[in-house]
Amino acid sequence: MEALKGKLAVVTGGSSGIGLAVAKRFVAEGAHVFIVGRRQAELDKAVAEISRNVTAIQADVAELDDLDRLYAAIAATKRKIDIVFANAAFVERVTIMDVTPEHFDRTFNTNARGTYFTVQKALPLMNTGGSIILTASSGKDKGYPSRGTYSASKAALRSYVRTWTNELKDRKIRANVLSPGAIQTPLLDEQFSSTEAKKQFATMIPLGRPGLPEEIAAAALFLASDESSYIAGIDLLVDGGLTAV
Repeated sequence: MEALKGKLAVVTGGSSGIGLAVAKRFVAEGAHVFIVGRRQAELDKAVAEISRNVTAIQADVAELDDLDRLYAAIAATKRKIDIVFANAAFVERVTIMDVTPEHFDRTFNTNARGTYFTVQKALPLMNTGGSIILTASSGKDKGYPSRGTYSASKAALRSYVRTWTNELKDRKIRANVLSPGAIQTPLLDEQFSSTEAKKQFATMIPLGRPGLPEEIAAAALFLASDESSYIAGIDLLVDGGLTAV
């Protein structure tokens, strides 16, 4: 059974990692997906991998004109949006003494501001009963060194969905946060300097390993579908138990 048959979804940061896995799963479940990313070459590769029911739009969520162009393209199809998976993010590890205004602004402009306006600008095109899913991070609940700006920008998303749950209730639009832990993507490899460091971090996870993008996609499908029809305003942690113990 196709849980998203006939639905239209927007997935930002959709050309690689978690976003690509989510886009693939949504298409497999019957949706048409608009994937959004900054790099055209990566988008082209993603479209080839997904192979059907996908449209790629090159855009930077930190640029409001780009978001306007994205939603103009969707409006031109004469279809309404059912799902927004706001996943685009910027990560740069910097400790407090080395943070620059440029680093701070880029982090918040993409992760907090970009996510906010990705959703705001989608709302005029959203169907009643739609689903908004924001990708945060389980790290927002921890105190990892060198991730202060990133974690704070992701913590903002938790606040957004609480407010939106009230503001959008008359339209029956559900807003939720999905908070992955360490997920096996190219970004994880960038964050750890060696295989040994990655193994050491895995010992902190009760399930003993990083997660897979497909496991995040399964959680995203749950929040996007009618299987979660009575769930709104939550933070779904998918981190192998890391923040629970």
